[in-house]
Amino acid sequence: MRRVEHVMGFPVSVRVDDEGFPEAAVDGLFVWLHEVDARFSPFRPDSEVSRLDRGEVSEPSPALREVLDLCEEYRVATGGAFDIRLPGRGLDPCAVVKGWSVQKGAALLAAAGARRFCLNAGGDVVAAGGPWRVGVRHPEHADQLCTVLDLTDRAVATSARYERGDHIIDGRTGRPATGLLSLTVVAPTLTEADTVATAAFAMGAEGVAWAAARENCEVFAVDAGRRVLRSPGFPGERTATQPTG
Repeated sequence: MRRVEHVMGFPVSVRVDDEGFPEAAVDGLFVWLHEVDARFSPFRPDSEVSRLDRGEVSEPSPALREVLDLCEEYRVATGGAFDIRLPGRGLDPCAVVKGWSVQKGAALLAAAGARRFCLNAGGDVVAAGGPWRVGVRHPEHADQLCTVLDLTDRAVATSARYERGDHIIDGRTGRPATGLLSLTVVAPTLTEADTVATAAFAMGAEGVAWAAARENCEVFAVDAGRRVLRSPGFPGERTATQPTG
């Protein structure tokens, strides 16, 4: 079974290889993701996040509290480089919401009986069963890959400058993080992979070692000097187009 829908500003695709898997479970996955977008998007004035930011909500819902607690955990862990409350900007927990919500969506599929599936959210992937081969885009050439992974029961996420420009801000300085071109993290869940990738990117070059030191995380990065940095356990194959310093 395969399906693609546009949610939260990016395409989300799902492939389930289990024979006879109920289509209703995939319906439920996308209902959940659309609900998350409606509740947690800082770009919707009626969302819970926007209303909380304006002081119209006194106590966040348990789900939003979970997200905010994760955001605070990473703010502290990065010494303030990762921060969802930047001066001059509204409350924006998107860096956590994406991976967190897609991982919970994967749990919905698993609870419905899916054993071998791949859930791809704008290039960030949860892979169950497997192995699944997942390519990591070259940070400067959209038609090339710089590494290819074999994933089984893991998740992978990349933070980079190639699609949205210098959009990740180092909360310590208030300026865009420019020390890296891209940073990819493999972790047990997309909640962790996506958040660690964004937090490490915000830290700049020092974020590579910080991410690699986190338990169960493996890292592949290309810095501003086009040097490849990778942790020893990163499960990726080198390609002919991999950047070199």
